[in-house]
Amino acid sequence: MFKGQPKGLYALALANTGERFGYYTMLAIFMLFLQAKFGWEQAAASQLYAIFMAVVYFLPVIGGWVADRVGYGKCVVAGICVMFLGYVMLTVPTPVNGFGLALMIGALLLIAMGTGLFKGNLQVMIGNLYDDPKYADKRDSAFSLFYMAINVGAMFAPFAATAITNKFLAKAGLVYKADIPALAHQLLGGTISPENSARLAELQAQMPDASVAALSLPDFSNYYIEHLASSYNMGFAVACVSLVLSMGIYFAGRKWFKHADVNAKQAAAAGNAPVVELTPKQTRERVVALCMVFAVVIFFWMAFQQNGQSLTWFARDYTQSTVTGWPRAGFSMWILGLLAVSMYTLFGAFQSDKKSNRAVCGAVTLALWATVAILYSQMPAVLDIQPQLFQQFNPFFVVLLTPVIMAIFDALARKKKEPSAPMKIGIGMLVAALGYVVMIFASIGQPSPAALLGTVSPDPVVPTYLMGTYLVLTFAELLLSPMGISFVTKVAPPKMKGLMMGLWFAASAIGNYLTMVPGLLWMRVPLWANWAILASLCAIAGLIMFTMLKRINAATR
Repeated sequence: MFKGQPKGLYALALANTGERFGYYTMLAIFMLFLQAKFGWEQAAASQLYAIFMAVVYFLPVIGGWVADRVGYGKCVVAGICVMFLGYVMLTVPTPVNGFGLALMIGALLLIAMGTGLFKGNLQVMIGNLYDDPKYADKRDSAFSLFYMAINVGAMFAPFAATAITNKFLAKAGLVYKADIPALAHQLLGGTISPENSARLAELQAQMPDASVAALSLPDFSNYYIEHLASSYNMGFAVACVSLVLSMGIYFAGRKWFKHADVNAKQAAAAGNAPVVELTPKQTRERVVALCMVFAVVIFFWMAFQQNGQSLTWFARDYTQSTVTGWPRAGFSMWILGLLAVSMYTLFGAFQSDKKSNRAVCGAVTLALWATVAILYSQMPAVLDIQPQLFQQFNPFFVVLLTPVIMAIFDALARKKKEPSAPMKIGIGMLVAALGYVVMIFASIGQPSPAALLGTVSPDPVVPTYLMGTYLVLTFAELLLSPMGISFVTKVAPPKMKGLMMGLWFAASAIGNYLTMVPGLLWMRVPLWANWAILASLCAIAGLIMFTMLKRINAATR
C-alpha cells in the first residue's frame, strides 16, 4: 500500500491534512452558526452555504489558470496565507447587524480565494510526481492514500468543533440543546406559540448555572444566542492553528517534491523536454472527455455535500440526541482513531514482506482492538450527542475503507479486470443513490419540516440511519473522488493541467451550488421527497456515465 511511493506524496498529503482539518472544523458548525446567530430559516441559510461552497470549488479554475503561468508552489503558499486571514476574520465575535454579516461574508470570500489557489495546485504537484515512469503505475493508489490523508484531518474536525463549543458554553453556564436557538429566535421575533414558549422555559431550567436559569425568557434567549454564536467563533479559530501547521509541513518537506513544482512553461525554460506533445485533435478529445466526466460528477457533489446542511438538519431535528448500545463507539474520538489505525496494521500483518514485520503488525492490531474494548466498556450507557458529530463518519469511513478499496482494485488489476476510472465513477454514482434510499426509509412516518419549524421531532429515529447513510456515501466517494482526481492528472494536456484540475473543482462548485435545492424545498415538500430527488439524480447521472464510457475511454488511451 505505502511501499514504493515517493516521499513527496507524504509531505504534500500531510500539508493538505492540516488545511482540511481546519476547513472541516469550520464546516462542521457553519450551518449551525448561521441559524443560531442570525436566526435564518433553512432556505436562506442553505443559499449562503451553497454559494460559499460553490465559490470555494469554482475558484480553483482561476487558481489553476494562474499556476499554469506563474507556478504551482507559489500559488499554494499564497493560498495558505489568504485562507489564514479569512479564518482570523471569522473568529471575531460581531453583533447581529450589517457589519457582522459583511465581516462574515468577507471572511468566507478570503477562505474561498485561498482555497482556489491552494487546493487544485497542490494536487497537480502530486500528479507531477507520477509523471516519472518509475512511479506511473502507482498514480491511482497514490491519490487514494492522499484522499485518506485528507480525511484523517476531517475525521477529527467535528470532535474539535464540539469540544470547543461545549467548553465555551460551559464557561457561560450553558449546555447545548438543539431546540433552543430556533425557539429563542421565535420568542425574540414574536412568533412563538404558547407550547413552544413553555418548551423554551423547560430547557432554560436545565441550564447548570442557577443565575442563568433565573433570567427572564427574553434575556435568556439573547444570552444563549450570543454565547452559542461566540463559541462557534472559537471553533473557527482551530483553522488558524491548523494552517500554521500545514505551512510548516509544506516547507519542511519541500526538498522531496521540489522537482514536481514545475509547470510546462517552467519546464521549457529549464530546458527539460515536455512530458507529452499532443496534436490539436488529441488535446480536443481529451478536454471533451474530461468535460463529460465533469458533467456527471456535478450530481454526486450535489448529493454528497448535504452533510453540512440537510443531513445536519436531519441529525438535529429528526435523530435522537442520545445513543445507546454499540453505536456509542462511533461517538468516541479515541475509539474511531484506534479502529482506523488498526485497519492499516491489520493489512500490514498480511502484506508485509518479512515474517517479523507481519508478527509485529498482528500484535499491534490485537493491542489496538483490546484498547478499543476497554474504552468501550468505560463509556456511559447513554451518551449525549450533538448534530455536527455525525459529520465525522464520512471521513472515518474513508480512512477505514481506503486500504480495502485499494486491495480490491489491486487484486482486479493483477487479473487485468480493474475497471477504468470513468467506470468507477459511474458505479460510484449508483452507490450514492443507494445512500439516499436509506434516508427515505429513515424519513417514513416523520412529520414534514414545515410542521416542526426547526424544533425536534416528537419521535426521532435512531442514529444508525445516518451512520448507514454515511457508510454508503463513503463507498461512493472512494469510487469517484480520488479516482477522478487521478484521472484528471493523467489525462489533462500538459499545458492545461492546472486549468483542467480547476475545471474538476468547477464541476464540484456547480454541484455545491445545487446543494441549496433541498434547502429551498425543505419547508415545502415531505421529508422523504428531498432524499428521493437526490437518489434519482445520482442514479440517472450514473446511467448516463455508462452510456459515455466507450467514447471517453477511446479519447483517453
